[in-house]
Amino acid sequence: MAEVVLDLDEGIAVVTIDRPGVRNAISPATMDALEEALDAAGDANVVVLRGSGDRAFVSGGDLKELAKIRTHEEAVAMAVRMRRLCDRIATFPAPVIAALNGHALGGGAEVAVAADIRVAADDIRIGFNQANLAIMPAWGGAERLAALVGRSQALLLITTGDRLDTTEAHRIGLIDRVYPRAEFDESWRALACRIAASPARPIKSVIAQAVPHHHPAHERSATTAFATLWTSDAHWAAVDGLPGVP
Repeated sequence: MAEVVLDLDEGIAVVTIDRPGVRNAISPATMDALEEALDAAGDANVVVLRGSGDRAFVSGGDLKELAKIRTHEEAVAMAVRMRRLCDRIATFPAPVIAALNGHALGGGAEVAVAADIRVAADDIRIGFNQANLAIMPAWGGAERLAALVGRSQALLLITTGDRLDTTEAHRIGLIDRVYPRAEFDESWRALACRIAASPARPIKSVIAQAVPHHHPAHERSATTAFATLWTSDAHWAAVDGLPGVP
């Protein structure tokens, strides 16, 4: 799990996406490593998902890697794979905290909303900015965002690509706790310890039945729509305008 680091201690599993050179962007190898980390964290009473460093939680998909995907079928397969990984985060038996140590953008915001709880350092931003690349969320983020903040807010955030600061994200219910940067690591660890000391698994199981956090019935329509956009000329024109992406 070279791209993901797992630390297990007294019922707390800390899963760190460790790709600081690309702002913790997700590649196919990262997906493999995240699957392995979740396997190994199976008995934890709480999982904390974070990125390395302090610049990014997850900056989205690794476009250098994902730019190799050119056909509709390949785009569907990639979207389904990562969507199911986010669904696995959402349905993990123990509570999952996304500790936003840095910005969560695009696919990174989708990973964040797959968690049960989002806490953030006070200087980060979060945004579903896929529309800037003429694509859309396909990893379950659109449905989860609508459940968190409401239909109209979700539509506005996804179509405009606005990046919210923590004050606004907290106000609309997208982020649950905001901590000063200097106290961030100490604060999320203290929260994780409190949750781990509770009967967290049965509590989550009851809440999950009342408010499901994944939507498998929407998988086909979401990933097909995404793949159509991914293979469009508008998407590749937007990608070609990015520095460092072939």
